[in-house]
This record gives sequence, C-alpha cells and structure tokens, in this order.
Amino acid sequence: MTVLRGAGADVREDGVPRHAEIGTLELESGFRLPEVRLAYETWGVLAPDGSNAVLVEHALTGDTHVAAGRARPGAPEAQRRAAESGGWWDGLVGPGAAIDTDRYFVVCANIVGGCYGSTGPSTPAPAEVDPERRPWGSRFPLVTVRDSVHAEAALADALGIDAWRLVIGGSMGGARALEWAVTYPERVRACAVVAACAQSSAEQLAWGQAQNLAIRQDPDFRGGDYYDGPFPVTGLGLARRIAHITYRSADELHHRFGRTPQAEEQVIDTHPGGRGRYQVESYLDHQASKLAGRFDANSYLAVNETLMSHDVCRGRGTLEEALSVTSCEWLVAAVDSDRLYLPRESDVLAAALPGDVRRHTLTSPSGHDGFLIEAPQVGKLLVETVLARP
Repeated sequence: MTVLRGAGADVREDGVPRHAEIGTLELESGFRLPEVRLAYETWGVLAPDGSNAVLVEHALTGDTHVAAGRARPGAPEAQRRAAESGGWWDGLVGPGAAIDTDRYFVVCANIVGGCYGSTGPSTPAPAEVDPERRPWGSRFPLVTVRDSVHAEAALADALGIDAWRLVIGGSMGGARALEWAVTYPERVRACAVVAACAQSSAEQLAWGQAQNLAIRQDPDFRGGDYYDGPFPVTGLGLARRIAHITYRSADELHHRFGRTPQAEEQVIDTHPGGRGRYQVESYLDHQASKLAGRFDANSYLAVNETLMSHDVCRGRGTLEEALSVTSCEWLVAAVDSDRLYLPRESDVLAAALPGDVRRHTLTSPSGHDGFLIEAPQVGKLLVETVLARP
C-alpha cells in the first residue's frame, strides 16, 4: 500500500478533506467489501517517528471536521471557507487546546457506511458487484464497530502511523476507541472513552430499533433502493427526533421549553384541536430538518447498526478477559445527566480494566450531548490523566 504522509510544515493543510483507498475490507460477517475508500481530515504535522498521532472518533452522524483548520495558500475559496469553519469538537482540538494541533498530528476519519466521503450505501458499487455502478443501497452489508476499526488500522498504515499517542471518542466514537485498544493493544498508548460503554445495552438496542423502523416504514424508503426517486426524509426525520430525545436530559428540556407554545406561529392543522406546536416540538422538528438535509437515510441505518453491534466482549470471553490484553493509559468519563449511556455503565467498564482505573465525571445539564458541549471539561481531564506525560 502506498504510504500517505500528512502535509509537511511548508504546505500544511488542516481540516481539509482527503481520501485513502484501502482496498478490500473483510468483515466479521465474512463479506468482503471491495474498493473501500475512507475520507479523513488531518491537523498538525506528523513527527518523523510517528509518535505524536492522535485519532479522534466521531459519533453516530458526525463527520471528519472535528475542528477549524486552514487550507493551503491559493486553495479555492470554497475549500478555504470549509476548512476554516467550526468543527464539532472545537475547544478540545486546535492550536493551544488540550489536543494541541501544534504538537499533535490529529486524524479524524469518516466511518465505513457513512455519507461524508467514505464507502457507504450511497456510493456507487464496484463494477464487479454492479456493472451499472448504481449505489450500494439495500446491498450494503453490516459493518461492525470492529470492522470499522480494521478499516482505520489500514488508514493508519497508509499514513505511516504505527501507534497512536491517543485514541479518543464520545458515544459511538467511544465504542470505536475502546475497540481500538482491545483489537490493536500494541498500537494504542492512551485511550479515552467518553459517554460510552463496553457493549450496547438492551435499552440502547431498543432505541436503535425504533429509529431504524422509522426509516424503513417510510413509503419512500423502497427497501433501501430509493436513489432514483424521493428520499425518505420523513422517516429519517422521525428517527432523528427519537434519537435526539435520548441525547438531552429531561431537566434540560423542561427548563428550556416546558409546556410553552411556539411564539408567533400559525396554527398547524395536523395537531389536535388546532393547537399549534409546543416549543419542544418545534425544537425537535428543527433537529429533524437539519439532519434530513445533510444525511443519507441508508447511512443512518448502516451506522446505527454498527453502533448496535458494539460488544467488545464478542468472541473474547468475559469483559475482564477481553480487556486484559490492553496496556494503555485510560480515561473513562461519563456525563452525570446522561440517560442514554448511563454513568453506571462507565463504572462497569472502568472496574473491568487492568490496573486502578476510575470513572471521571463530566458535569452537564445537557444529557448525553454533554460530551460535545463540555469540551473544556474533557480537555481538562485529558491533560490531567492520559496527556499528563509526553
């Protein structure tokens, strides 16, 4: 495989989309997914010995743009604007931040099955699968968390990275970070698992199924082969509403919205008694519309199934046995108001890790999304724990 190097200091580009062709990916199911491409972005400069590499894992519908960056001089205006736009973990990643891009070489890759440049259901299938090169659609296979980590390992090889100084992620990103430390223990020096757990619980699976069915029961879904017609945006929006309720806390919803009606809005006939919308309904409608405008329904199903597959113990014995192969430093952190990934699940993970690992707490009124919102707290914990030493 051709080794792809990060941009050198003289032509440094931060937060600019790149692609790596990693070839055929053999999945846990036995399916061989051909011609796999991974989209990724980088920040900083890779040290000659590769010792300063950090992998940041995005959450369910996240993308590769974890922080604002910069395009090279002379780049097209659109590329410059995109690179300089804010990222989803600004404040944690960037110059002078806890994950200092003047010190570390940061990589963020779009998961296989996503729709931000990596191979997924909306990408054309190879000619060996479909001579007409139509989108994968319903034919796209199940990709597990473990499969996604194998794909990222191929990307690391291509970038010339033998080991990560740190692998960090929240929510599904935390599941991938944990899987990295167990699947490739010799390649992870430190691992930060934030608002995540060792395996998807029955309740998490139940929420996942409800979201999947919301999409699959949209008449426009057509079994997943809808790319030549209307997209199932209604079902995708409903899936987002279901998910978003679990991402925020009941207290936050109460204090932000209560039972207040949406101000200065005409009556919507679809609501009982012509009552209009409550503010919380307007909020959920907005979240649904935003996602439907940027995400593919099949990719939502694909990555949601990936998250539902999460079980670091699968084929490895007990949790303690599965984690016994790890040798890295650890940060395990939970959000105190999280009702999707409960703090006690992080307690179970921390207790099963080798050595004396304690669970840290992010204090937030915002529920599960606190892992994104409370970036300064995450950064402080990183500096005090796994990044305390060079």
